Amino acid sequence: MTPLPTHTPYDGSSKLFTIGLKPLDPAAWMEVDHHLAPYLAEKRRLYSEIPERVFVEEDGTRGAQREVLDLLVAYLPEKFPDTYRRTDAGIGLVDVANHPALPSALTEAPLVEASLLVQEDLILMRRDDSGWRLAAGSLCFPSSWSLTEKFGKPLQRIHEPVPGFGPGTRPAELISRMFDGLQGQAVERYNWSIQADDALYHPLSNVERIDRATNRPSRFPDGDVKAHAFIRVERQTLRKLQSSRDILFTIRIHLDPLAVLERHPDRAALAVSFAAQLEALDTAQLDYKGMTSDRDRLVSVLNHIARDA
Repeated sequence: MTPLPTHTPYDGSSKLFTIGLKPLDPAAWMEVDHHLAPYLAEKRRLYSEIPERVFVEEDGTRGAQREVLDLLVAYLPEKFPDTYRRTDAGIGLVDVANHPALPSALTEAPLVEASLLVQEDLILMRRDDSGWRLAAGSLCFPSSWSLTEKFGKPLQRIHEPVPGFGPGTRPAELISRMFDGLQGQAVERYNWSIQADDALYHPLSNVERIDRATNRPSRFPDGDVKAHAFIRVERQTLRKLQSSRDILFTIRIHLDPLAVLERHPDRAALAVSFAAQLEALDTAQLDYKGMTSDRDRLVSVLNHIARDA
């Protein structure tokens, strides 16, 4: 039986198209669950088949990448001693396969090594005169964006397609100031969306996004939303690295079938809040999320869940 959702930001605690950063307990930095082995296997498959799409790095970022790896090597065995063990080489995983082998171009990158310890994707942001830019990243599980298109770009250009968050907007300025002000305290936020399958690797180019917003295709052409819809929840964390002063942005993906809400003890409240958030989205926001054609059907399913609770 599918486990109940770990995170339910659609309960109203994390509204879409808001910044919503909250302090993070350092002890709860990473999440490890029963999906660890399949997530890492999928990362290795992607590294093997499409390495240039899931890992990027600027020259001069290896020191910061190593800093990330060192943080994980220190943190993981303490937090999850049944899953990670210390070795002469640094750290090892219990009962997790290490194949297929990595392409030779990735074997020396500390951020790749770090990414194969955790379910999270790992992005390094670095400050220059243009602002905070994406300087290196392991992104095996993108939520409708392209790592190669965002590589090297500053935050305001990265967020350019997001309604209300483009260059010159107040939210864009606030995010930049938050990055500047981030010191020892880590923070987290949640984002969520709907997709029509359980694929972790879910990229979308700018051209594909424009086409989706223009043509507004249904994700569920057979009309059976409840059978096919998955809730994609992103748990994101930010922390400033002590030595490099870069910012590490982590993204953990949780995929839950929409139908699993029917078994949740708080299903009525969750479904009502979920439906209300969908109904509150304007056309630009629906187009960005790719839900313009399906919003009403999603709301109908959620209302049925609430009524049947």
